[in-house]
Amino acid sequence: MLLAVAAVLLSSIYRQSVERNFDARLHVYLKILVASADWGEAGVIESVGNVGEPRFETLFSGWYWQIRELGAEHPVVFASRSLWVERLPLPSERGVAADAENIREGGGPGPQQEPLRIVERVITFGEPGRAYSFAVAGDAAELEQDVADFRISVIWALGLLGAAFAATTLLQVRFGLRPLADVGRQLGAIRSGAAQRLIGEFPVEINVLVKELNALIDSNNAIVERARTHVGNLAHGLKTPLSVISNEAAQSRSAFARKVEEQAAIMRDQIARQLERARMAARANLIGVVTEVRPALEALMRAMEKIHGERGIAATLSCPASIRFAGERQDFDEIAGNLIDNAFKWANGRISIEVETAPGKKGGRMRLVIDDDGPGLNSEERSAVLRRGARVDETIPGAGLGLAIVSELVQLYDGGFALSASPAGGLRVEVELPVSDENA
Repeated sequence: MLLAVAAVLLSSIYRQSVERNFDARLHVYLKILVASADWGEAGVIESVGNVGEPRFETLFSGWYWQIRELGAEHPVVFASRSLWVERLPLPSERGVAADAENIREGGGPGPQQEPLRIVERVITFGEPGRAYSFAVAGDAAELEQDVADFRISVIWALGLLGAAFAATTLLQVRFGLRPLADVGRQLGAIRSGAAQRLIGEFPVEINVLVKELNALIDSNNAIVERARTHVGNLAHGLKTPLSVISNEAAQSRSAFARKVEEQAAIMRDQIARQLERARMAARANLIGVVTEVRPALEALMRAMEKIHGERGIAATLSCPASIRFAGERQDFDEIAGNLIDNAFKWANGRISIEVETAPGKKGGRMRLVIDDDGPGLNSEERSAVLRRGARVDETIPGAGLGLAIVSELVQLYDGGFALSASPAGGLRVEVELPVSDENA
């Protein structure tokens, strides 16, 4: 846009300069014409000398001069050979006002209908006073051609300049900003867990940014580690007083002691729950931590087959090796471990575990589906088992915390958790969790 404005501006300036030079030439020829006139007695022009422009001698060349006697019966006294018997359209005939030197400037069509620029001067000489019009005309097409040639040159020059600017800018963006692209790729690797820090040589201007990003990553890791330490310290600090209270209350048979023991148990459970939530939240927000899903599930299945080996449950696993959970291995083991353990407890003889990736509103997701052929749960029982401590069958070992913990942990990862009827006849558990960017 700026180059186009520059082209228009330069063309306008050049046109003004060419027009001034063109008019200046006409004024010079006019002065020569006036000076070359040979005045006789009574103000009669008897002859005209050479004006000095060869084109005045070439027929219809576009360059003409003419001398007319104003008010005479045969007004054209002398004319250039190029004009032949034609007449020039004078500015005085068109009503153009004269300047201080009695000179008029104008234009009009020539003998061949070519555009002309004309200068005219009226001179009165002798008594009773003869008035003569001296006029010189030049071909304005030459001026327009000159301006057009210049405009084309300017367009080519500015076009090449614009192309050079564009190429230079492209090179600057492509090569000058390449370090920033490298920083972006490394940040993606950190988010996906493939790297822990930004490494490499960077320009001085970008090196400051790299150092600050590395400091931010270190600070985030330090905050998470401090949170874990504080959670552990708090847990140890509260367990001992609660144990003392419970032991003292257990030595008494009074209603007050039983109430104290009951409330101490509730406090212990609430503290454990909140500390576990804090620990899980700290891990869920850790940058760059990923877990290979298939190896984790295979390890869990081997462990469960040993624990529940006497039941003879047949378990199958379908999981692509490339899927990576965007979180810690400990959290994934807690989620999948509780669900697989429940499936082994309730299945009659068969369990299937399937993992697949699926797009989600919040980025890449993985879908973990566990089916068993056990008795299953109705809609009321499905809602009940998600409450902490709730159990459908007291004969099955457990504290009733597994599904509630899974639900809370899945929520911390902005995931999804659902229970439904399985095609195998038992319970289907579906969990949606985030995956690393490499799987998105």
